[in-house]
Amino acid sequence: MSVEHVSELSQQLVLVTGGARGLGACLVRAFARQGAKVVINYLKSEAAAQALADEFPQQCLAVQADVTDATAVQALFAKAQAHFGQPITTVVNNALPEFSFNGDARPHADTLTWSQLNQQLEGIVGGALNTTQAALPSMKQAGFGRIINIGTNLFQNPVVPYHDYTAAKAALLSMTRTLSHDLGPDQITVNMISGGLLRTTDASAATPEAVFDLIAASTPLRRVTTPEEFADAALFFAGPWARAVTGQNLVVDGGLVKNG
Repeated sequence: MSVEHVSELSQQLVLVTGGARGLGACLVRAFARQGAKVVINYLKSEAAAQALADEFPQQCLAVQADVTDATAVQALFAKAQAHFGQPITTVVNNALPEFSFNGDARPHADTLTWSQLNQQLEGIVGGALNTTQAALPSMKQAGFGRIINIGTNLFQNPVVPYHDYTAAKAALLSMTRTLSHDLGPDQITVNMISGGLLRTTDASAATPEAVFDLIAASTPLRRVTTPEEFADAALFFAGPWARAVTGQNLVVDGGLVKNG
């Protein structure tokens, strides 16, 4: 099968980590609607993951795995290949370790601990490392691979003191760029998509309406980005249109943050 054929979304087997709820579920639906086969990874949300898989019974498979456990991730990849008869060649690293998006409750400079930072680093960067390493043999054999990391615009616009979360996402951006250089000769692209407040996901459900209004007024589009709009950018990076794009961070937030 040619690389051009493999790059078509309808021919891909896509892994979405943390895919059962919120943005992850929107990412799963976006790929499935384009004809891709999708592995819905979850940690605790078994019912939600299975319900989502049932929406696309021929295309989706729900698989439980803790992405910080390299052995569990390897088992997930093996199960997916056995089920679909093809390897995972597109990985969307969306999983997030337990975190409260509540600015008032987050630690400030005088109370932040290494344990809090390390928890986010292990989940965000460690999880992405595990899925990338599990995917590499099949990607290299196919001469094709797509790794898409989910970031945050708080890296450029740190308006909320999410020190631990933002530091981990910044580290993931750095790894996105170094991996793109390392894996480019194997025709594996590595990119990041960064968003801000989305209307509406599980993470933003408790956000006051006044905050949504403030964000909307601050964007050129005068509205808050939806998770469905954010997910569309993943289709771009995974598909043939982005075959010459790697090592990039695309901010999808309605123009609130100008990336440079």
